[in-house]
Amino acid sequence: MSDSPWPTIHSERQALADDLADLAADRWSTPSLCSEWTVHQVLAHQTSTAKLTPLTFVGRFASARFNFKRLNDHGVSIEGAGGPEQTLADFRGQIDASTSPPGPVDSWLGETIVHAEDIRQPLGIKHEYPLAAVTRAILFYSNSNAIIGGKTRVAGLTLRATDTEFENGVGPLVEGPAMALLLATTGRKSALEELTGVGVDTLRAR
Repeated sequence: MSDSPWPTIHSERQALADDLADLAADRWSTPSLCSEWTVHQVLAHQTSTAKLTPLTFVGRFASARFNFKRLNDHGVSIEGAGGPEQTLADFRGQIDASTSPPGPVDSWLGETIVHAEDIRQPLGIKHEYPLAAVTRAILFYSNSNAIIGGKTRVAGLTLRATDTEFENGVGPLVEGPAMALLLATTGRKSALEELTGVGVDTLRAR
């Protein structure tokens, strides 16, 4: 992929919007892989985040008393209030947006991919993610503890992809599809079923 992840972010947003275009009304309430949120709420979260700029983030974060959960829940409430069809329309309006809260741009690449799979997997929707983007996101989360604690979760483990040339870390081996490695790094326990190696039990316990 190019040095800038924004083209990939935009194309992955487009692909997700297209996948959800004909989703039956009763399926929007399906629990996502993201704890406590439905697939509709995850899309509302993505829409909310895509609309943020550094300035608006600071204002909303302060209003949330500097609590990330409160900030995210408020954004989901706002963007989900009009129902799934309106949320999807608003998400489509942000497909090509390149604004974000403060922080490394790779965090928004990771969020775009991980949250897309949070939605697709429970719905049984298959999607081929660009492996270069997936492994780039693994590297980012493996070196960052911000919010989700990826660095601590995979510390002392070797992550090795079986569907592309990727290996990172030193220690007991955890291997499997790159997407499963990314989901496990970000705390999605269901991904552990796709992984093998002596380090899987360590990862499961964290």
